[in-house]
Amino acid sequence: MIIENIGLAAAQVFEFHNLGLMLIGVFFGIIAGAIPGFTVTMAVVLSLPFTFGMEPVSGLSTMLGIYVGGLSGGLISGMLMGIPGTPASVATTFDGFPAVRNGKAGYALGLGVWSSFFGGLFGALVLATLAPSIALIGLEFEPWAVFSLIIFALTITASLAGDNMVKGLIAGNFGLLFAALGAEEINAIDRLHFGIEELSAGFAYLPVLIGLFAFSQLLGDIEDPKVAKASLMEKTDIKVKIEHWNAVRTIARSWVNVLRSSFIGVFIGVLPAAGSSISNILAYDQAKKASDHPETFGTGEPQGIIAPEAANNATAGGALTTMMALGIPGSPLCAIMLGALLIHNVVPSPVFISEQPVLAYAIFTAFFVAHFMMIGMQTFALNAFLYITRVPMYTMAAVILVYCAIGTFALNNSPFDMWTLFWFGLLGYLMKKFGFPLAPVILGVVLGDLAELNLNRAWTISEDVSLFVTQPWSLFFLLLAAFSTLFPWYQKFRGKRTWTLAFMPLMLMCLSVPLFMMNTPIRMGIGIVMIGLGAWLLWRSHRTGWAVDAADTVEHKPTIEAA
Repeated sequence: MIIENIGLAAAQVFEFHNLGLMLIGVFFGIIAGAIPGFTVTMAVVLSLPFTFGMEPVSGLSTMLGIYVGGLSGGLISGMLMGIPGTPASVATTFDGFPAVRNGKAGYALGLGVWSSFFGGLFGALVLATLAPSIALIGLEFEPWAVFSLIIFALTITASLAGDNMVKGLIAGNFGLLFAALGAEEINAIDRLHFGIEELSAGFAYLPVLIGLFAFSQLLGDIEDPKVAKASLMEKTDIKVKIEHWNAVRTIARSWVNVLRSSFIGVFIGVLPAAGSSISNILAYDQAKKASDHPETFGTGEPQGIIAPEAANNATAGGALTTMMALGIPGSPLCAIMLGALLIHNVVPSPVFISEQPVLAYAIFTAFFVAHFMMIGMQTFALNAFLYITRVPMYTMAAVILVYCAIGTFALNNSPFDMWTLFWFGLLGYLMKKFGFPLAPVILGVVLGDLAELNLNRAWTISEDVSLFVTQPWSLFFLLLAAFSTLFPWYQKFRGKRTWTLAFMPLMLMCLSVPLFMMNTPIRMGIGIVMIGLGAWLLWRSHRTGWAVDAADTVEHKPTIEAA
């Protein structure tokens, strides 16, 4: 029966006009993702009126094409110009842009595109096989757990700060402060607007993001006349092309990073209102923590490109899983697609896949096929975008600034957003001059609202603070946050101090506690395995007399060399 339904669904998706609509969707999604400020959500909203008169499969195929293309398109401006095209590509700029400036544009873009492809396929596989059971996990996340998850995500500030922890924490707190401006979302209480009417609505995070990354970068590029006259890549006489084969070989050797990042993406996608703006940064952080040479991150490290790009496309699969199996949109984009389904009298629910299997499998198939279209279209599109690296910096700066201004104004048709871009651009420029990292500011701005919203929800339901540690998922993420905060010191002193031998075993044992609290056989079994592994690591360290020399101290050298 399943094979028959898949066949019927594939027959609809592979109709010529549906494939054509999907291809158009992928193309416009890539363009929308590449333009700073013009979000994928905005592109899908613009396409929505054109899908009203279509059949459900045709309309959803078009929107899925835009979705997949937009998530991948964000890496273009992020790598070539250092400006995240979408919030889902913020972490891609950390290593993608330095790699391009180091003369490895073709290799870096190849890594980004193929990582997006494999991450998307992982998300599609999860969507097609585990949608009902995976989506049920999303129902377990109450406000306490979501708040604790965001606290865990905010601990990434320690990793993003690099060697200067104090400046990184100051930058992160600035981001949280900016997120607190304007009316509080639940009770609509005004705060910190200083009598300025425009500030009562707070800062939209896209103008903040574009100002900090784009405008500040442009100011830094054109302040030196020699740099302003140069191109993005020094050797413009060399023919640059996308290094697909080298990128695929690197990704194949980095399969652990791809799987870990894809899993993070799917898991975050399943959670309502989390989305790829969190998953791409979280995956980058975990890749850096798992690396034997974390000091290379931020300089063009391939693993720093693979992780966020695999995660953001996999997030789409998780978000669609929650939407289809539970009718809960995991992101604003999925909320739009949910509305499109309702227009066609299709109501997602736990019985949706069993009651309308052909349409469900058509969505699975369209999401899967869209990734193959994306990789094919990016192959040709990126070669054209590479010519950007040959344009003199002062010319490119003017064009980029115009696009940034248009994208920012189009967001809300508000002149205040233009001023937001300008002032945050100056702030970003000064922060870079004085050695403050910009990424923690963005992290605070993006996650601050979500943290406050879920804390208010939790406090409204119950004033019992103990629920943050008695709810299993909340306790799980709080424990992760605690160990994540200490992890930079663990990496710094690993193999040098005795206490580092107990760090990983204690983390495994502590994280097993909330798994036992969930009281399900599978999770309790995982908890037993974690306790056993932790006990074995402690026994091994005890057997060697707690000598750090006997620990697994690998020499810190890059495992992957850029081609």
